[in-house]
Amino acid sequence: MLQNLTGWHFLIILVVVLLLFGAPKLPGLARSLGQSMKIFKSEIKSDAVDPDPNAPTPSASTTGNDASKTSGPTAAGPADPAVKP
Repeated sequence: MLQNLTGWHFLIILVVVLLLFGAPKLPGLARSLGQSMKIFKSEIKSDAVDPDPNAPTPSASTTGNDASKTSGPTAAGPADPAVKP
């Protein structure tokens, strides 16, 4: 999509932006854009660092001899689509 844009195209876009917003408003526009990018980056970093607080934690007992594991049919819970009220 942007492969065909050359230096002249960017120059024309810059002139159009200058005409639309005016030279005095451009520093404020750039400042607000920079602040928005800074907030966006900090939110992305915080999401990558913080795990989901609702996520289940792995249990301490993860051996193969767990007594709670049974074979055979289990009781259907309310979230089971096969159970109709």
